[in-house]
Amino acid sequence: MSKQRVERRQFTRVALDLPVEVQQGASKWQQRLIDISLGGAATDQPDEWDAQYNEPFTLVIQIGDGDDLELHAYLQHVEAGRLGFSVQHVDRENIQPLRELLEAHMDIAVLEQELEQLEQPED
Repeated sequence: MSKQRVERRQFTRVALDLPVEVQQGASKWQQRLIDISLGGAATDQPDEWDAQYNEPFTLVIQIGDGDDLELHAYLQHVEAGRLGFSVQHVDRENIQPLRELLEAHMDIAVLEQELEQLEQPED
């Protein structure tokens, strides 16, 4: 019997191991990025995790050469030492670094389709 999992994700996830600082108010946690997409990101879970689950987070991902990518997100799930975040909005100054990061790790035609999908208003 084969196990099949229906993938409901809207955007392609790219596995990346990068440092990320998760911020919420005055709290900060140093973590590792597990994967990222246009719609979300996953990080490892720190040992000391006392966040407010219903409040927004800022993910500051160190993408290299001293550059950071800042995403505003909400926590969607916590499971097996992994935190899943949903990105609600990407600021204008962060969309290009996010795009470049994803371009380096996925098919550009697929990324273009996903960007078009992101720009379309929801019904």
